[in-house]
Amino acid sequence: MKKLIVLGIIMALLTMGCGHVAKESEFYNHSSMYKNWDHMKFSMWGHKSPTAEVAQVSSGEEWWGIAVPYVPAK
Repeated sequence: MKKLIVLGIIMALLTMGCGHVAKESEFYNHSSMYKNWDHMKFSMWGHKSPTAEVAQVSSGEEWWGIAVPYVPAK
């Protein structure tokens, strides 16, 4: 019984931690997981062989959220 309680507490803490990551990634600000059907098709099957055309479409439709700039190490 004690093991179940400890397991439940660990699972609750893990879920709360993952919720913070989802909040930071703006997951809750969107009404759906995918921006549109093209985004879903790419995520399911097209990610294995992306093309320059798909890259232009994805940036134009803002599939991936906030861009993180590259900062080289000093």
